[in-house]
Amino acid sequence: MTGPVLVVGGGPAGLAAAEALSGVGRNAVLVEKEDRLGGAPILSGYAKLVPTGEWAKDAIGGMAARVEADAAVDVRTGCTVKEFGGEPGAFTATLSDGSTVEAPAAILCTGFTHFDSVNKPEWGFGSFPDVVTTTQVEQMISSGQGVRCPSDGRTPKRVAILLCVGSRDRQIGREWCSKICCTVSANIAMEIREELPDCHVYIYYMDIRTFGLYETSYYWRSQEEFKVKYIKARIAEVTSDGERLIVKGEDTLVKRPITIPFDMVVHAIGMDPNVDNLLLSSIFGVELEPHGNIARQSAYGGMGRTSRPGVFVAGAATGPETIDDSIAQANAAAIAALGAGRAATGPKAARKAA
Repeated sequence: MTGPVLVVGGGPAGLAAAEALSGVGRNAVLVEKEDRLGGAPILSGYAKLVPTGEWAKDAIGGMAARVEADAAVDVRTGCTVKEFGGEPGAFTATLSDGSTVEAPAAILCTGFTHFDSVNKPEWGFGSFPDVVTTTQVEQMISSGQGVRCPSDGRTPKRVAILLCVGSRDRQIGREWCSKICCTVSANIAMEIREELPDCHVYIYYMDIRTFGLYETSYYWRSQEEFKVKYIKARIAEVTSDGERLIVKGEDTLVKRPITIPFDMVVHAIGMDPNVDNLLLSSIFGVELEPHGNIARQSAYGGMGRTSRPGVFVAGAATGPETIDDSIAQANAAAIAALGAGRAATGPKAARKAA
């Protein structure tokens, strides 16, 4: 197996794949369309990560710094793959900077796109400045400015977090659960309460999906230690009385309408397929699954396989995923990519060619 493995995408999965390849003595070319590495946690200014509580700028920023300093990784930022052809062990990629890369395998770590809340207009985003997204709250926290109402900079006394905005909603074509939003929202609620002890935080939910061990450390802890209030409800609309935001809906436990005023309303936005996936599918010759994510083949035949031999995928490119699991998948995909290169150039391939 000769030549560097092509890694597309410089977020947590792409960084992990590049580090894994370097760790076993293989070179990698890491192509990232943005002007810096780190993916959503860095580019979108995430605050403390689930489940470690580390700041994104330290955890993911540290990964980016290690990759940038690694002589085995050729980092190409502000760059995309324009053409990709060949077969396992002998692919050729043409990059937007005019260069070509001869690679035995490729790993797609192209991530996701945050749901745009303008597609849920009845819940107030775009109409009222104090209706924000979880990403915007993370930016407030990570920047050090603290949680403030965008309209006038005041400290909120009541905050509502609305779950499943852009998830589990057939009416807007998002049938999937975004997997991590419940846990991230509980984490943000605790961060708000830690910063603003006098602020009352409510989480409106259809169901709570703090899966696995997150149930104890996020769902129960947020209630018992941080006094976050959970309301099982269906939200009808978010309006304003001229001074405060009004959340209207139905409490589905007691079957009665509810109308509660808030200073700030937060949309817990879901994870959409990467907006570039149709283009990526065309360039790399890989199939997409029905929702538009890159289709991943059965793991029983090898981790991270796509429909095209020699091209692998990891992380949120395949659908909603946690950062930790994205990193684990990237490590597995890196090993699988090495195996694909050897299979294409090893003794069996030589005997078959003969």
